[in-house]
Amino acid sequence: MRVLLISSYEIGRQPFGVASSAAWLQAEGADVTCLDLAMERLDEQEVRAANLIGFHVPMHTATRIAISHLSRVKELNRQAHICFFGLYAPVNETYLRQLGVGTILGGEFEQGLAALLRRLDAPSSERMETPAQPEATISLARQQFLVPDRTGMPVLQRYAKVDTGHGTQRVAGYTEASRGCLHMCRHCPIVPVYGGRFRIVQRDVVLEDIRRQVAQGAEHITFGDPDFLNGPKHATAIVAALHDEFPEITYDVTVKVEHLRRHSAILPLFRETGCLFVTSAVEAVDERTLEIYEKNHTRADLVEVAREFRRIGLTLNPTFVTFSPWTTLESYADLLDLLIELDLVDNVAPIQYAIRLLIPTGSRLLELPEVREIVQPFDQEALYFPWTHQDPAVDELYETVRALVEAGTAASQARRATFRAIWKATYAAQHGISPDDAAVPEPPIADLPERSVPSVTEPWYCCAEPTDLQLASSGDRTAI
Repeated sequence: MRVLLISSYEIGRQPFGVASSAAWLQAEGADVTCLDLAMERLDEQEVRAANLIGFHVPMHTATRIAISHLSRVKELNRQAHICFFGLYAPVNETYLRQLGVGTILGGEFEQGLAALLRRLDAPSSERMETPAQPEATISLARQQFLVPDRTGMPVLQRYAKVDTGHGTQRVAGYTEASRGCLHMCRHCPIVPVYGGRFRIVQRDVVLEDIRRQVAQGAEHITFGDPDFLNGPKHATAIVAALHDEFPEITYDVTVKVEHLRRHSAILPLFRETGCLFVTSAVEAVDERTLEIYEKNHTRADLVEVAREFRRIGLTLNPTFVTFSPWTTLESYADLLDLLIELDLVDNVAPIQYAIRLLIPTGSRLLELPEVREIVQPFDQEALYFPWTHQDPAVDELYETVRALVEAGTAASQARRATFRAIWKATYAAQHGISPDDAAVPEPPIADLPERSVPSVTEPWYCCAEPTDLQLASSGDRTAI
């Protein structure tokens, strides 16, 4: 059987989910072709030849882009079985079924894909006639993973790179040591699928995957786990082994503020084993919003983490949901001022200042009466519940900040310059004047030493309504 696996967008990373699925399906005897629409145009010949076409949808933007290609794929090949698999497949099941998707797989989807292949490959007399798929829509099975097969994918050198902060860039590989998360943050898209559970990828599989990427030129590894310290022993064993075998290879991880506080003793190990930076979804710095999100950390926790990182020489890469129904002009200005106070201005990617809360189906935010009161009817094409801020000035500031970020990105503007423009626009919004008014002061950043911090050339973001640039990124590495 011929299988076409399609990735549409993964923030500049070579897609682990597609490579892992390819290995499982090849082990079942399938002839598998992989296609990454963030790098390549839709190959119509491969579409026509496929018996099974699977779209990997690990995030909201990827799902929107995949759906935009679905009608063309069906037009080219009306006989192929269509499957959507990944985190955002089950939460959008109703709409995807309406579009003609035959199989929906979420959670630990590889076993489901293998079972689907066997079902489709069986003699017609043995196929199940029931219209409902027999494979679990959401599986949390404890899988014995196979080493991902990245054969046929665009070379690593074409994907986003890591800027070391010292004038050089490194070719970045990508892997996952675990999936899911132990936590139940209200706004998080992982929660509706994993429900507070996580599953590990076996250590030998992770290390072999890294080994093969290094052989292909990787000089840095991004661990894409939602939280690398959900399993501290598993995580630390992997980075220690990685450093022992490849001491010159650097890496980055994502960890909750709560875990950075609880497992602070691990941070020196990160530094010693080549961790360039740690991404942490701070989301907000006002206590009310943090409580609504159920982030399980406080503003004071962030302050302590930032100081500890500076003390031991690690780089913190904080991310935020800067515009939410609970954002005020004052709370937004307070966030900017706290970044100055903590000397984190150079650490924050400009896109983070323009992140607007995304409320998809299944979001725990919909448990809150105050959220249900403000959301508009679900927009099936956009795949989220639209909402408008009760204070028009906040939505106006969002549009201003978004425009400043997009203009700064297009001009390759330094982070500090974009921050300055955003700070002045925020001050002006608070005081009801133009940002160009002579009464608008300069932000108090002149005395902060400018820092060149390591970062990925395509910024990380989550829980956000996608911008037009992100949705237009298919086949174009210049997006965002």
